[in-house]
Amino acid sequence: MAKIVTVYNTQRGAISTPRDMAHIRWLKISEALARGGHQVDMASAELGLRITGRPVEMAPNLRRVPLARVNWDEYDVVKTLFHQGFETLERFGGSRHSFLIAKLGSVVGPTDMAGIYFYGEQRARLFEIQRAIHEKARYVTVLSEPARALWEKTIGRHAGFLLVPGAADAELPPRGSDPYPVGPPIRCVFSGNLYDVQPEATRVLSDKLNALGARLAPRGRVYVFGPGDRSQLDRRFVTHLGAVPYRSSWDHMHFATVGVVVSAGTFMHNNESTKIYHYLRAGLPTVSESGFPNDDVVRESGLGYVVENGDMDEMARLVIDAAERRWDREVAQRYILERHTWDRRAQVYRDVLQQHFPA
Repeated sequence: MAKIVTVYNTQRGAISTPRDMAHIRWLKISEALARGGHQVDMASAELGLRITGRPVEMAPNLRRVPLARVNWDEYDVVKTLFHQGFETLERFGGSRHSFLIAKLGSVVGPTDMAGIYFYGEQRARLFEIQRAIHEKARYVTVLSEPARALWEKTIGRHAGFLLVPGAADAELPPRGSDPYPVGPPIRCVFSGNLYDVQPEATRVLSDKLNALGARLAPRGRVYVFGPGDRSQLDRRFVTHLGAVPYRSSWDHMHFATVGVVVSAGTFMHNNESTKIYHYLRAGLPTVSESGFPNDDVVRESGLGYVVENGDMDEMARLVIDAAERRWDREVAQRYILERHTWDRRAQVYRDVLQQHFPA
């Protein structure tokens, strides 16, 4: 078994009460590796850790440790999350470690590209981080085959590519209380980040949610929960419920009528929608715009529809249809449990680590 340290960013309080999917993934993959018998430390910049310097026990084999005091050589494996995780590792002197696994969300190209919503200097900086990862990482983890193909086309073949998409929990917290205000009978929920760092994407997402909300009124209303820039949402048709802790987010799905997925453009070249796994795990009928690499999950689960990208009239019609239809929700929930849990995803890492660090 391996001793592993996982690294993302320097945001405080992100592990104890995660509110966005990047931090949730960091926590969930770390937990799954720990359940598999590995000793896992999450290197965090939380204030309490910085002051005391003492690790915090979170679960068997899982701790939070102070990022500024990590001795990278004490670990068999260093695992970073997203471009920012590799930047953090470099800043704290760990990028020369001999066994680095670098996980990425969106993979960008050397020029602005359709379906990838990073542009100009920001996109160029991310591409240079990918070049550094290509040189230094033992393994590179991506979400989809298009991400691998773009990497190989623009940077080159890498001997250690791993495919690890998003997932949802196998075990859910007990159902709590209804978090929604009084409103129309159809609660159409969008769970996700309105990206502060991608203003073009946020504008498109907001426009689509506003358009959907206008078409659902007065029978339904769009509710958004998650972090990010809410300023462009039309309050007449869309209610923003704020960023909620991950544990509480399940009640926002349990008490919703339909979950929706909208895209920041005509398609997503290589970045999937993790909210799809969560909607379906909660047994929530899902209506998604087409163009995501994991569209097939909605179709195969039997609990929702995929709509032609940009057709808000059809999306509104199918949201109403999904709200009124009798679904076999348990079939979709079993589908996620059998194929798309965090433990399933972590098995990819466990198989690799078993080769290098047998028990």
